[in-house]
Amino acid sequence: MSLDQNLNKIIIIDFGSQFTQLIARRVRELGVFSEIVSHKKIKLKNINNSVKGIVLSGGPLNVYQNNKYSFDKKILRLDIPVLGICFGHQILSKLNGGRVKQSKHREFGLANVYKKNNSLLTSNFFRNKKSKQVWMSHADQVSKLPKNFKVVASSTNSKFAIVENKIKKYYGVQFHPEVTHTENGKKLISNFVFLICKIKRNWSSKDQKNKLITDIRKQVGTKKVICALSGGVDSSVVAQLLNKAIGKKLYCIFVNTGLLRKNEEAQVVQTFKKRLKMNLIYVNAKKEFLKKLKYISDPEKKRKIIGNLFIKIFERYAKKIKNVKFLAQGTLYPDLIESKSVTGSQTSKIKSHHNVGGLPKKMNLKLIEPLKFLFKDEVRKLGLELNLSKEIISRHPFPGPGLAIRMPGIITNEKLNILKEADYFFIQALKNHGLYHEIWQAYAALLPVKTVGVMGDNRTYEYLCLLRAITSEDGMTADYYEFKKSFMQSISNKIVNSIRGINRVVYDVTSKPPSTIELE
Repeated sequence: MSLDQNLNKIIIIDFGSQFTQLIARRVRELGVFSEIVSHKKIKLKNINNSVKGIVLSGGPLNVYQNNKYSFDKKILRLDIPVLGICFGHQILSKLNGGRVKQSKHREFGLANVYKKNNSLLTSNFFRNKKSKQVWMSHADQVSKLPKNFKVVASSTNSKFAIVENKIKKYYGVQFHPEVTHTENGKKLISNFVFLICKIKRNWSSKDQKNKLITDIRKQVGTKKVICALSGGVDSSVVAQLLNKAIGKKLYCIFVNTGLLRKNEEAQVVQTFKKRLKMNLIYVNAKKEFLKKLKYISDPEKKRKIIGNLFIKIFERYAKKIKNVKFLAQGTLYPDLIESKSVTGSQTSKIKSHHNVGGLPKKMNLKLIEPLKFLFKDEVRKLGLELNLSKEIISRHPFPGPGLAIRMPGIITNEKLNILKEADYFFIQALKNHGLYHEIWQAYAALLPVKTVGVMGDNRTYEYLCLLRAITSEDGMTADYYEFKKSFMQSISNKIVNSIRGINRVVYDVTSKPPSTIELE
């Protein structure tokens, strides 16, 4: 998504918070275009009449580490409303003559903020209550307010939890209204967007679809495009988007890596070649992938090997097709956030994604990633706008590296066959019990340990199967799904009794954070 010079928008200046993308998402949920720009890259000249509001994000630094963050302070003098969140709130106070110091009592997690004064920012936020539960994540705090600022709300450990300078249209909150843990946080963001910035709704799935199609046509021109199709939601939406944009100039390539779910290859060919009539090339590269992954146990190496092999195959077929200049992928915003800092700030790298950090540095094909600033739920809405079936749109996410990252340790054919069966039984059980659509993502994994068991009075020494099922809105935070005991007993018995090689089943009850959704 390129910078749109004409559409009224909210700019989020990113200082490296893991939650920055959630701010953009909340604004877009309100029907308003938003864009994230790094604090290192934003300049006064980037701010034109289309910018109606500015948000300063949180971040991992403190305001006195001047050598680690840069910011064009003239941006604050443009008479554009500014909302500072957490670290952004501290910067806003410091740059206007206030003081920030290390807190005596750090706040991480839920806290209560208490109303002190009225403000447009908190209109209907407290809903006739004196306090609201919010999500804090800070070790520093504003200790002295700048001139002409007033306190709107306080917490036990943060005297200046919400502040404002009504004249200059400066607003600061010490907590994170963008996360779901903050009670009524969306209302606070809505007040900033509509009451303070006075911006009108201008963004929808239909607008998004039309803009992306226009951008793709402009970028591609007369060249051809290869689309990396896996059959998952993201790549399916990309394929359909490109199909609408460039038609016969699109060549979808589906690579069977040997790391797919049971019967996956047959389903993809049936759906995209026969039902949707797309120009699909099927490549059976099972032997090639498994040979390269032999004896590899490090998860980052697995991702790099898989990413490199994908590119080699795509470039091989690009030569056969001729006049191919672009490779299209279904990279999403959370992929970028976890893989690297999308905007060049201090955001921590969590892990490589095969279609982000796993790609080789030198490639003959240029990337097209039309979904890279979208979240999964936004992609699903876009898919419906593109007339994809609900069956495709509602599929659980499946990682590009496939079962390779659901099998910690060395990959073998034996372990792959065992895992495919376990995953198949688990997903089928969810569908049979009407649970599949209640869950964001579910899968079986095969752990690299064997345990002792007993079957038919005989000793067994077989693998341990881990089941994971999570609920989430956007994949950035997640919680485990609470199954009934009867379901867990049923699926555990089914897996152990039906699959030779597994004698124990465990269920992962860890949320994200601290864990990621996938094991590797």
